[in-house]
Amino acid sequence: MKQTTRTGAILLLGAFALGGCASTGEIDQLRSDIERAQSTADAAAAEAAAARSDAAAARTLAEEAQDDAAAAKAKAEETDAKIDRMFKKSMYK
Repeated sequence: MKQTTRTGAILLLGAFALGGCASTGEIDQLRSDIERAQSTADAAAAEAAAARSDAAAARTLAEEAQDDAAAAKAKAEETDAKIDRMFKKSMYK
């Protein structure tokens, strides 16, 4: 039992010695990388929000165009019916 504990402790100590500890420079580099990644993510989120806003404006504009087209169609049908009535009226005379 003592031998297993001792061997485990030696292996653990060896792993720490080989792995080493992160230096201050490495930590600063990691922090810098994290900040850069965060700013990239923030920029992407801002672009996504702008795109969402543009899409909403485009949708509103498309709905207005569809309403205008429907009104124009109704007016054309009304005019067509009026011309048809005028033609029929002239045929009866």
